[in-house]
Amino acid sequence: MTDITVNKPQPFLPQEEMVTYYRGADLPTTLKTLEEGNPVLVTEFYNNGSVLLKELQRHLNKKLPNKTFKEQREYRAAYHKLSNLIVIEIEAHQLAVKKAPSIGWFSKLYPNTPDFLLTFPQVQGLNSAWQWYENGITIPVLRNKIHPYYGVYFPTRFEHLILFDNWVKRYEGPKKNAIDVGFGSGILALQMVKYGFQKVFGTDTNPNAIIGLTEAMGETKLSRKIDLDYGSLFGKWDKPTELIVFNPPWLPETRHSENLDEAIYYNKTLFPAFFEAAKEMLLPGGKLVLIFSNLAQITGLSKTNPIEEELEKGGRFKLEDCYKKSVKRASEKTKRDLHWRTTEEVELWVLTH
Repeated sequence: MTDITVNKPQPFLPQEEMVTYYRGADLPTTLKTLEEGNPVLVTEFYNNGSVLLKELQRHLNKKLPNKTFKEQREYRAAYHKLSNLIVIEIEAHQLAVKKAPSIGWFSKLYPNTPDFLLTFPQVQGLNSAWQWYENGITIPVLRNKIHPYYGVYFPTRFEHLILFDNWVKRYEGPKKNAIDVGFGSGILALQMVKYGFQKVFGTDTNPNAIIGLTEAMGETKLSRKIDLDYGSLFGKWDKPTELIVFNPPWLPETRHSENLDEAIYYNKTLFPAFFEAAKEMLLPGGKLVLIFSNLAQITGLSKTNPIEEELEKGGRFKLEDCYKKSVKRASEKTKRDLHWRTTEEVELWVLTH
């Protein structure tokens, strides 16, 4: 754990003579300051930051058309650039404005830096993440809530977890050990322990995933059943196992993948490298389980499924089973166009040598 550095927003110190934004401040002057590339400090009330973000959106909507895909990208890029010039001050690990939320990440992530600045969007992200961490999130397939650490992906839909739960419940192979590649918030590993696996070895390339799950397990029995390593694919684990589980990202990386998130997008080398390594790591008679979706195909991001491609051309594995489950319809409240959700299915692929 000593060589792992947590991923967190980079704190910075105030500049001299910063323009401040408060109730009654001149809005055109404030927006001009942002457009000139200079930061604006939110003062007085926490809500002033949200008000300024709304005004910035309104201002950009007037200036930039936001209809075609290209225009939407330009709008998002402009908003991202200017919104991250809106900053707020933290003093003694608390926001230095009135009616502000209490965000425990300030002392947890910056123990030796009590006073600093962050951008307002970063603070909004930290605030949401703190609520999830503090209150926990109920996952239908687990007995206890999970408390996701800052910067760790956690699911907001559960069809794929239910699919895996039904499969692992009926799994009749040996349960001495298994490997969970890219464990994230640890749900698949916890499901395997729930159904009697003696040991689960997990890997992840996100240091916050390691830190978060290690902290969550503490000194409990779980800490003796789940071993973690900060590394890609199989990390330091080199002993073949009877079960390998992988819930990879579901979308291929494109040149439009902004702020690339490894939990959501995969690059061209991920699947070939995984299958090649898995061939060496799977014991004879063992099973390779991949949790995937047809999302890339129905949204037009990809014509092929990388697992089907491996089965057709890889020559390393054969298909034992593939289970599918339809995804629940999008909420009527959502503003995004999610018509494709009616045809989305999550998939559980079981491969053998």
